Amino acid sequence: MPGPDGRDVAAEETVPFRPMSISELLDGVIAGIRRRPRVILGMSVTVAAVIQVAGSVGAFFFIGDEARDEVTPDVLLSSFGAQATLNGLLLVLSGFGILLLAGLLAPLLGRELLGAPIPARRALRDVRPVAGRLLGTAAVVLGAALLAGVLPTVPFVLLAAAGAHPAAIVSAAVLGFSAGFALMVWVYVLLVQAVPAVVLERRTVGGALKRARALTKGRWWRLCGALVLALLVTVFMGLFALRIPFIVVQLVFFGDGSDAVAALAVDTVGRIVAWSVVLPFDAGVIAMLYMDQRMRREGFDLEVRLRRTSGSTPSATAPEDVRGTHAPGGAEPDDEAFTALWRPTDGTGATL
Repeated sequence: MPGPDGRDVAAEETVPFRPMSISELLDGVIAGIRRRPRVILGMSVTVAAVIQVAGSVGAFFFIGDEARDEVTPDVLLSSFGAQATLNGLLLVLSGFGILLLAGLLAPLLGRELLGAPIPARRALRDVRPVAGRLLGTAAVVLGAALLAGVLPTVPFVLLAAAGAHPAAIVSAAVLGFSAGFALMVWVYVLLVQAVPAVVLERRTVGGALKRARALTKGRWWRLCGALVLALLVTVFMGLFALRIPFIVVQLVFFGDGSDAVAALAVDTVGRIVAWSVVLPFDAGVIAMLYMDQRMRREGFDLEVRLRRTSGSTPSATAPEDVRGTHAPGGAEPDDEAFTALWRPTDGTGATL
């Protein structure tokens, strides 16, 4: 939709202010990260360092040198179980970190989408009033998905504990884990948009979850496809491209197992570097999907343009056009005006 001066400003921008295709959405996330690299990567490095250092400390103290000192079956099985448990916990922590970053990046990408100026100190100020709700929402979304994945495996656990027939145990395992995985993915996709909603719309945890279900209705497969595509990019970049140099260093200098601590340190640095780059991409996709759904389901882009033409747009969108030149003097947009812009209305101007 052209602006008041007849130009289609959205078509000229890296991140178009209209419903986006999957490729435009992914390009928009990358563009947002490139425009604010220090702020975004600073947050992601902090989150990734906490997660990976915690994993390395756990690996050193809980796994230890058992698997290297002996090769008996009991020790190998014990070491394998400890490593599997530790990796599972790291995946859970990484998932929580992605959700947390999605909430932190939502205001940054939202301001980028609207063409509003983003001072460096603005990054955390938008999130500070709802920091507790952001943590709670991320925990509920992740916990609900994990619970949905665990519940179908209960029959398998009960049959195995009771010493049932092997065929029954295997059948329960196959059906339970398959159903659990499918249910976990369904719940995660259904609720994941609650994280940006709780920050941008200033909702309660329950209100954000309800909002996520409403935005996802009828669009589940599209959202799932975008998240899976982002996950594939993450796996390729995080597990292969970015970690190869650190793996080579480990093999060349510590391949003989002479210094386990140094090898673990190199591996930790490699994981921090890899996850610092890929975590904001996954988080940005979640935030951008929320904005795209607002434009697709509610015409958020048309509403903002209508406010602009009628002169009722809040100061957060005070530019000449929605994606045009910034306000004179680079005035800093008002916090309340920006958040009020994202709150949905009932069509009469009343906030829902």
